[in-house]
Amino acid sequence: MLLTITTTHEPANALGYLLHKHPERFQSFDLSFGKAHVYYPEVSVERCTACLLLDVDAVGMVRGKNADQNFLLAQYVNDRPYTASSFMSVAIAQVFGSALQGRCKDRPDLVQTPIPLSARLDVLPVRGGERFLRGVFEPLGYEVEAVQSPLDERFPEWGDSPYFSVTVRKTTTLADLLTHLYVLISVFDNRKHYWVGEDEMEKLLAKSEGWLAQHPEKEEITRRYLKFQPSLYRMALARLVHEEEPAEAEDDGQPREKAEEVLEKPLSLNEQRLGAVVASLRASGAKRVLDLGCGAGSLLRELMKDKQFYEIVGMDVSMRSLEAAQRRLKVDRLSTTQANRLKLIHGSLMYRDKRLEDFDAAAVVEVVEHLDPPRLSAFERVLFEFARPRTVVLTTPNREYNVTWETLPSGQFRHPDHRFEWTRLEFQSWASGIANRFGYEVRFLTVGPEHPDLGSPTQMGVFQRMEGAAHG
Repeated sequence: MLLTITTTHEPANALGYLLHKHPERFQSFDLSFGKAHVYYPEVSVERCTACLLLDVDAVGMVRGKNADQNFLLAQYVNDRPYTASSFMSVAIAQVFGSALQGRCKDRPDLVQTPIPLSARLDVLPVRGGERFLRGVFEPLGYEVEAVQSPLDERFPEWGDSPYFSVTVRKTTTLADLLTHLYVLISVFDNRKHYWVGEDEMEKLLAKSEGWLAQHPEKEEITRRYLKFQPSLYRMALARLVHEEEPAEAEDDGQPREKAEEVLEKPLSLNEQRLGAVVASLRASGAKRVLDLGCGAGSLLRELMKDKQFYEIVGMDVSMRSLEAAQRRLKVDRLSTTQANRLKLIHGSLMYRDKRLEDFDAAAVVEVVEHLDPPRLSAFERVLFEFARPRTVVLTTPNREYNVTWETLPSGQFRHPDHRFEWTRLEFQSWASGIANRFGYEVRFLTVGPEHPDLGSPTQMGVFQRMEGAAHG
């Protein structure tokens, strides 16, 4: 299998410095699965090309343990020695390790300089076809050239194979190019030659920092990279969602007030909202309570004051928020009894989590409006189908009330991270549909000063599970 990297940035022969491989030498390296060779077929000031050629030991592969082989012949007849795969990713990391990490002692200025680069993979097996291939590389700014190979040139009626000759081009740093190749080549490989566990998830998150969280195909890239292992996939996605969140400005280590908190402060709306939620939870008779999207712990602090709630769990996708909650609640100074009542956990509302099951009640306070509308259905199932607490107390802004704030420009949401804000009719329609679908009853309450035409600033739904009701 062959990877070819070319640049026309003058002096182009400086590519040898970046790769830490001298252009005048043919170099070979021993790897656990065979040998890697580095050579330069063209070297000049105007253009330089480096090649990484892998010579996979097919016999060694047969002797090794391979749980994926379903029949004996497949150990000898397969495409592993010839197609770009996890072998190539490992070779990039081991042979071009310094370049991958962005280190170059001789030309440190060039390491951070975007230069015109192209990379060619002669045989890349693409599950998902050219559409997926382009969907992976083009959002990262690459120009993609893909040529699909026929199954057999002598028999065109057999159609095309899943193999492509792929060239990607971009003006970027060599470290970024190698990083993208290191991660994405493995995405196309359904049969990684090594065990995929939590350490592999950590590699993915480390190498994809700064670009995968915003990638439109992040879920499919993560799923494929981790070989469709649901538990690893959920953990990785939860941490990517955290990375995707807009960073909150900090002052002296304390998170600043959110935009809607500044807006609502003259009404003491946050205090009224928390009071209404706690009152509803208390009235439900709940003793074991979830605070989903707990943020910096405002509601948790109120729940801790009430002895009725003997088990309180706060969950958030943001580690920064959980750290702020620890500080606000002074967790390290709680008595043993109080500390045993409280638990903070990291997790996402997008994925089923057994830790959320068997609770009396759940509070979801000013959270749903931060979710992308396409993700709402996942949230609905996580909470109302899988976790299924007896009571759910959910609050969200009333968009109609926004016109009463002179400082809020017309048409804008209360917080820049809000993906939507519902009118009263929209919220009631959504909540009633949830109740009908999952076997709950819902009643609607108002929070804050009520305008005769616009309603209250916060709308609240209290869902009560109907015992024995069918759902799904």
